[in-house]
Amino acid sequence: MFTGIVQGMATVVAVEEKNQFRTHQVRLPAALLPGLQIGASVAHNGCCLTVTAIEGDVVSFDLIAETLRLTNLGRLQAGDAVNVERAARFGDDIGGHSMSGHIISTATVSDIVSSPDNRTLWFALPRELMKYVLIKGYIGVDGCSLTIGDVRDDGFCVNLIPETLQRTLLGARQVGDVVNIEIDPQTQAIVDTVERVLAARGA
Repeated sequence: MFTGIVQGMATVVAVEEKNQFRTHQVRLPAALLPGLQIGASVAHNGCCLTVTAIEGDVVSFDLIAETLRLTNLGRLQAGDAVNVERAARFGDDIGGHSMSGHIISTATVSDIVSSPDNRTLWFALPRELMKYVLIKGYIGVDGCSLTIGDVRDDGFCVNLIPETLQRTLLGARQVGDVVNIEIDPQTQAIVDTVERVLAARGA
C-alpha cells in the first residue's frame, strides 16, 4: 500500500530490454535507502514495482509487458526521472489517501493554467473512466495523491501548490505528456456496485 505522498524523484540510469519484459535501474535518493531489501515494493510514477537488485544507491526493478503497456514506464529512457515512494508501513502517517500502486490507465496533459502561486493541470482521460472521477474526490496522478478540482466530459483538472510542483514530476509536465492514473478504489467500488444494482432492477 502507498499513501500518494511522493518521497522524492529518482533518475533512471539504465534500461535493459529482455524477452517480454524490461529491467530498469534507478538511483534512489539517500533517504529512501535505509532498510531497503530485495523484494520490497517501491512505486514508480504510482506503479508498484519490486526491488530485484541493490548496488549502493542504484536499485533494479523488472517490468513485465503488461506494465509497459498500461503505464508510462515503458517510455522511460536513461536520464529520465520518476516519482518514487516506498511502501507504507503500519504506524506511518497517511497524508494522502490509500493507494494500491495498480495503474488503471494513462491520461494526457491537455492544458496547463499557471498563476503566480499555483498551477492547474487538465488531463484528458478515456471517457469510460470518467464515471469514477468526481469533483473533490481523490485520484492518483503519477503516484501523487491529488484532489480533483473540476470535471468535464472527457477530462479533469487538479490544482497544484508550489510544494507539489517542486517535489514531484508534475512541476515539469507539459501539454502532451502522458501520466499514470490510479482511480480511488472506494469510488470505483461504489460506482460499479450502483451500476450493477440499477442494471439488475432494470432487468
